[in-house]
Amino acid sequence: MKLGGFCNREVVVDLSEGTVSYREINEELAKKYIGGRGLGVKYLLDHGPEVDPLSADNLLCFMTGPLTGSRSSMSGRLAVVTKSPLTGTVTDSHVGGWTGARLKWAGIDNILVKGKSEHPVYLYIENGRAEICDASDIWGKNTRETLKALKEKYGEMDLSVLMIGPGGENQVRFACMINEDDRSAGRGGTGAVAGYKKLKAIVIKASQKGNMPVPADPEAYRAANRKAVTAIIKGGLTAPNKGGLSVYGTNVLTNVINEVGGLPTKNSQLSQWDEAEKISGEYYHEHLLSANKTCHACPVGCKIEAEVPEGKYKTKVESIEFESVWALGANCLLSDAEAIAYLIDKCNEYGIDTIELGHALAVTMEAGDKGIIDKVLEWGDADGMIEMARKIACREGVGDTLAEGPARAAAIWGAPELSMSVKGQSIPAYDPRAIQGIGLGYATSNRGACHLRGYTIAAEISGIPEPVDRLEYHGKGKLLKTFQDLHAFSDSMDVCKFSAFAETAEHYAEQYSAITGIPMTAEEAMLAGERIYNLERYYNNLAGFNKREDDYLPKRFTDEPATGRSEGHVSRMDVMLDEYYEARGWKDGVVPKEKLIELGILTEEAAEEMQPVQ
Repeated sequence: MKLGGFCNREVVVDLSEGTVSYREINEELAKKYIGGRGLGVKYLLDHGPEVDPLSADNLLCFMTGPLTGSRSSMSGRLAVVTKSPLTGTVTDSHVGGWTGARLKWAGIDNILVKGKSEHPVYLYIENGRAEICDASDIWGKNTRETLKALKEKYGEMDLSVLMIGPGGENQVRFACMINEDDRSAGRGGTGAVAGYKKLKAIVIKASQKGNMPVPADPEAYRAANRKAVTAIIKGGLTAPNKGGLSVYGTNVLTNVINEVGGLPTKNSQLSQWDEAEKISGEYYHEHLLSANKTCHACPVGCKIEAEVPEGKYKTKVESIEFESVWALGANCLLSDAEAIAYLIDKCNEYGIDTIELGHALAVTMEAGDKGIIDKVLEWGDADGMIEMARKIACREGVGDTLAEGPARAAAIWGAPELSMSVKGQSIPAYDPRAIQGIGLGYATSNRGACHLRGYTIAAEISGIPEPVDRLEYHGKGKLLKTFQDLHAFSDSMDVCKFSAFAETAEHYAEQYSAITGIPMTAEEAMLAGERIYNLERYYNNLAGFNKREDDYLPKRFTDEPATGRSEGHVSRMDVMLDEYYEARGWKDGVVPKEKLIELGILTEEAAEEMQPVQ
């Protein structure tokens, strides 16, 4: 393959056989599906969508894109792509820091892991080679202990470790993978898949020097990169040391979203909370800020490190994110910022998704309130929440039920309506009744409820690229499709979502063209994003998600009105979903074969052999 930006080297690991092999990337597939998320989903589809996520048959992919590890801003991302044990859909979860960049600097684009080891192992990567190593001595350790042991063995310099903790080892369905910088491939249960395979970690040793991706057109790449960096520096939210994202991190959104009556509170029984200020980005910045950290090639530095210097919640943790703070805070009526920081740190140690944990706790609290189960947890009980998190990670007592995910737990208890989830994955921190477009995004996301598939918050709250009325529901189908297609492309390059606060499809296309040598316009970038989004939907259709009901919100959002400044509003899914399907050209959530042919996902011959989606 002659495309710039790629190493043209993939590692294929068969844990059942204990073998490692290498192959080149198919150039036509790379052109069509870009890399990262898109190419990973194509590999998953070819592997078969009917597999059990927690089986040796499932494929676990670690994917970079053509921009990963380059000089492009925010290009340090790695996509972990697999079939989710939480949802049964395709999922991709992206991790920041330096893991993706180091993999590329090590001379490898992607790692594809299949099979299951008979004993714990980790994968060691250096100088374009991979080795399966025994992990018996670190199995059973949390992520902090695992990192310490691996640093002692390989040294701290130029090292990145992506690992699981007890959550992954015990196959908690929302277990995640954590790296050395407290960044996580957080959603969808990627850590549970690794745990089933007995894969403890990916260890990468590589330096930037002399190993950065080589652009096909260096002069054009410098110009495209300079233009993109200028946009980020001048961006309102992304301006280094000035913009809200840079100064306060993602938690700058707590007050913003709460003030419009869009902060789901008490398991979404409310949509505004009078104690939100106590857990806001501004509060952490004033009282607990330890440092502003960043990722590879990122001038924004949105990673807020908080430190609680003493007391029972003593901790230092880097990942004080809006979603995590909300899930463990407003969602559970916990207003103690120190306790939330401690809980986030424990989640990182255990390797479990903070969003899903917050929902598991909130479902338990509401179920106890309503007498559905014995009351085992009170709203806002920090110490009780900390202990329940441990029980979930270790699958002890009621924690074993909750480790199946809050949607499954609520169903087991006979009260599925208590789970604020879509396709088994719980909602993030924006109330669909107060912000109509994001609710449609939750419902139609290909990986279960998710804000990052199509971040309409940019337009509905921040006015980017232009203001859109958050309460208006007409026109949200087309708006969401635009955001979903744009993000599918950027996730495949693989650059941070926050670049889209300043960069456009034109910026992305110019950088892609210059680094790969493939001419691409903004319109072609959006078409590639549309192809990838439809590829994912086709995978899900084949995996059994083929009904309109699969693309819908919990009744709490469509039947029970919001409170606060959005009082009286409900999600108008009835109108928006029809508009969305029309914009997509889908039939009740199913991609017709005409669309698959149009986008080049299937040839006409292959489409003729298609079995009807049941």
